[in-house]
Amino acid sequence: MPITADILPDGVDALKTALVAERSARQQAEARASGAEAMVAHLKLVIAKLRRERFGPSAERGSKLLDQLELQLEELEASATEDALAVTTKSDQDDTVVRSFTRQKPVRAPLPEHLPRERVVIPAPAACPCCGGKLSKLGEDVTETLEVVPRQWKVVQTVREKFTCRSCEKITQPPAPFHTIARGRAGAGLLAMILYAKYGHHQPLNRQSESLAREGIELDVSTMADWVGACTASLAPLVELIRRHVLDAARLHGDDTTVPVLAKGKTVTGRVWAYVRDDRPFAGPAPPAAVFFYSRNRDGEHPKRHLAGYAGILQADAYGGFTGLYDLQRSPAPITEAACWSHGRRKFFVLADLAKSAPGSEQRAPLAVAAVRRIDAIFAIEG
Repeated sequence: MPITADILPDGVDALKTALVAERSARQQAEARASGAEAMVAHLKLVIAKLRRERFGPSAERGSKLLDQLELQLEELEASATEDALAVTTKSDQDDTVVRSFTRQKPVRAPLPEHLPRERVVIPAPAACPCCGGKLSKLGEDVTETLEVVPRQWKVVQTVREKFTCRSCEKITQPPAPFHTIARGRAGAGLLAMILYAKYGHHQPLNRQSESLAREGIELDVSTMADWVGACTASLAPLVELIRRHVLDAARLHGDDTTVPVLAKGKTVTGRVWAYVRDDRPFAGPAPPAAVFFYSRNRDGEHPKRHLAGYAGILQADAYGGFTGLYDLQRSPAPITEAACWSHGRRKFFVLADLAKSAPGSEQRAPLAVAAVRRIDAIFAIEG
C-alpha cells in the first residue's frame, strides 16, 4: 500500500516513534531470517557428516536421526524463505531507507533439457502504446516454469471382432491379447507402478490402496498382493538369467547394506547383498548387471551360499564374512580378493577432512593427506 500524507502521524516526535518502531520490527524480521539461515547451514553440515558415517554399528539409529534432521531442515528453509519475503515485501511498501538484507540462495540449475517444452506466447500490442506507431520485433525473453500433468487413468478396451464364413460357416476371431497375469485386468504399466512403489519407494500395499482410492480407483489390498505374487512368479526366470549372467563374470563387486524389516510389534534390521558385474572399465562387451539377495542377519554363511559356484575375482570390503571365500582349500576354487580402495580411502579422508579446519592443516595429518592424494591419483587414472 503506498504511503500518503493522510496516514502519517502528526508531529516530529510521533514520526520518530513510528520510524523507531518500523526499524525495530525490520531488524527483528532480519534477525529471524539470519538465525534460520545459520541453523540451515549447521544442519546441512550435520547431515553431510551423518551421510558419510551412515555405515557402521549405529547405522539404523543414524538413519532415523538423518531423516529427522532433513525434515527439520526442510521446515527451516521454508520458514527462512517466508521471513525473507516478508522483509522484502515490507521494504517495497515503505520508502524509509534502512540496511538491506539479502538471503544467499543457491544458483538455480537449468530445467532438464529432455522435458518437452510447451510454448505460450503472450500477445503483443498491435501498435506502440506510447505513440501508436508500428511495432517491429526486437527479440524475446523466455521464462521457463516446471509444471506437472496429473496422472490419468484409463480403461483399454481390446475389441476382437468375430466373422463367419458364408461357405463353411466357421467362425474366425483374432486371439486374445497378452496379459502379464493370466485372466488379469491389470496392465503392465499399472503392475510396474505398484511393484516400484512397493520395492523402490518402500510403500506398503495398504498405503498404495488408500492413495489410489483418493483418485477414484478402488483396489483391495488382497488383490494387489495377488498381483505382486503373480509378478514375482512371472519374473523368476528373468531373475535367474540375470543371476547367471552376473556370476559368469571374471570380476565381481560385492557389498551389503542394512534394510528395515517389519516384524511383530517392531522393526528389525535385515541385510541386502549386492553383487555387480561391470566390465566396461576393462572394455568388456558384456552388459553391466546386478543381482540382490536378502537375509535376516549378516552371517558369513550368506555370501558363501550366494557365491558357492563362483571362482573369479571379488572386490569387496574387509568384512570377515568374505574371508572364507579366499581360502586356498575352497571348492571349486578360491576366489581372488581385490581390496576396495574406496573403503581404504574413507578413514584417511576423515582424518584429512577434520584436519583441514584446523590451523596448519597440512602438518596436522600429513600421512592422511598424502594417502588421499595418492588414492585420488589412482582414481583419476581409472576414470
